[in-house]
Amino acid sequence: MTDNANTLWIRDPAACADLDAAGGIVIQGTRIIEKVAAGAQPRQPVDEIFDASRYVLLPGLVNTHHHFYQTLTRAYSPALNKELFPWLTTLYEVWANLDEEQLALASELAMVELLMSGCTTVADHHYVFSGALLGAIDCQVETAQRLGVRAALTRGSMSVGQDDGGLPSQSVVQDERTILDDSQRLIERYHQRGDGAMTTIALAPCSPFSVSRELMLESARLAESHDVRLHTHLAETEDETAYCQRLFGMRPLDYLEDCGWLTNRTWLAHGIHFNDGEIKRLGHAGTGIAHCPSSNMVLGSGMCRTLELEAAGAPIGLAVDGSASNDHSNLANEMRQALLLGRLRYSPSQVTHEDVIRWATQGSARCLGRNDIGGLEPGQQADLALFKLDEPRFSGAENSLAALLLCGAQRADRVMVAGRWRITDGLPCEIDLSRLMARHDEAARRLRNAL
Repeated sequence: MTDNANTLWIRDPAACADLDAAGGIVIQGTRIIEKVAAGAQPRQPVDEIFDASRYVLLPGLVNTHHHFYQTLTRAYSPALNKELFPWLTTLYEVWANLDEEQLALASELAMVELLMSGCTTVADHHYVFSGALLGAIDCQVETAQRLGVRAALTRGSMSVGQDDGGLPSQSVVQDERTILDDSQRLIERYHQRGDGAMTTIALAPCSPFSVSRELMLESARLAESHDVRLHTHLAETEDETAYCQRLFGMRPLDYLEDCGWLTNRTWLAHGIHFNDGEIKRLGHAGTGIAHCPSSNMVLGSGMCRTLELEAAGAPIGLAVDGSASNDHSNLANEMRQALLLGRLRYSPSQVTHEDVIRWATQGSARCLGRNDIGGLEPGQQADLALFKLDEPRFSGAENSLAALLLCGAQRADRVMVAGRWRITDGLPCEIDLSRLMARHDEAARRLRNAL
């Protein structure tokens, strides 16, 4: 940010997630510089005013777990109505044929869909590396930079295929040296540090049932030496627990700790099947949990113990998960799912709309190790989402903030990332959405026909 950058007042929103910013926020360059109280004026002159009186203002939503490539296999008939392990083995045969053109289209569509839902920071866990996908993360970095979206990209990996007792087919596994060398290359080339970072890289072996113990250990060492984060799937199903006990003689969290992963550098996808003692250990370590409500329901995996985890000290973030187990990339919709599922597990008084908005913003930011996003505080990044309540679903709503979740908001009208509008009038800037969808749909057909 420069001192002579223009200032913009997002003035008098109809409702705001931060009560101290009821009169709006002032932005200069890429940052928020002031919160304005209800009925007040900014303390300094502003260059522009955006009338937000018809909008609900939220910090930009932060997604903590996704698989962009899976947008190509939504509602795929052979994988329907299956639990996690058989669902995976069915789809690995399809994903083994991915090429970089398909991945680029899948990534672009997923990022655009997330942006349209009010998400300003996207995260992806890409772990399928066939011979045609050696530059997968490079491709995603280029796409994120072109779209102007903030991205937490993880170098996923699978090193144990079916020949060695793992789930994935041999065509999508790599040896440990190749994985680690490429991980280091990506960190050195793309990982940005400090406030305002647009692209970050994390290391993300897929799961205990698809990578070796050696890869888990070496990934933890590499992450510590380069000060980057760690991510993996853990405790998603009871099948996984049984697998770890059979193969390693211990439960998934014990295995994770034994590999040096139980730290505040780590965030985990799903985190459903933890007992009371494990929840305390996770909280003590500060290990984050990417809560994936829709995916957990679609695959029948179970319900995450969000309240106990958060009370213990584990950051809770929200995630859409892959678009073959959700099957969308809409984080606004995921907030509603988190609210409803939370109330089913607990009670309406224990899981409020404010709680869920906090998970989707501040909690998600903490999972990614960020304190410069996820809020509307002065000094934080100017990442925000503005929602109109002008659809029939909102008619008659008295509490505008609660209406976003209870009435089921699906699309933000305006989205700003680092001080620049990326969504206006509900549509992505500088993107031909119809053409993107047509190309993406053709890529999906081509992938299915490759079998």
